[in-house]
Amino acid sequence: MTRTMMITLAAGGSAALLAGAFLFQLLGYPPCAMCLWQRWPHVAAIIIGILAVKTPGPVMPALGAVAAATTAGLGVYHTGVERDWWEGPTSCSGGGGLEGLSGADLLAVEGPQIVMCDQVSWEFLTLSMASWNALASLALMILWIIAGRLSVGSTTAGSSRTA
Repeated sequence: MTRTMMITLAAGGSAALLAGAFLFQLLGYPPCAMCLWQRWPHVAAIIIGILAVKTPGPVMPALGAVAAATTAGLGVYHTGVERDWWEGPTSCSGGGGLEGLSGADLLAVEGPQIVMCDQVSWEFLTLSMASWNALASLALMILWIIAGRLSVGSTTAGSSRTA
């Protein structure tokens, strides 16, 4: 495979994961704060992918690998919070107090739906969305690393594999 194909697969994978997240949201699974955190590195990876196709060398694929590793790390952290392996942020895992809320806020029937980060809203094969994001993002990180190695190999060998 060429460098461009690997970059396209990696950035396209992030686009697919991001599209899947929005699809789940449309299907009635609103994201928690940590779910939203996991989306931003995918956005970065897509932008990096667009730039990497036009920029030779290993720097852009390395940045793509960092973006994929970041969302994978967030997915692992989120999975740990869901599984009670460690504490999550008090702002979204039920540890926060009620200070700052009025009686009207507490009694409001209509209002924003609060999604707790320590609750699994969907799972497949015993893995939550955060877990699947972590696994898929690790695979995308590997694609980015391969693309970066193809960049190095093509510049040192004088090959035209960068196209």
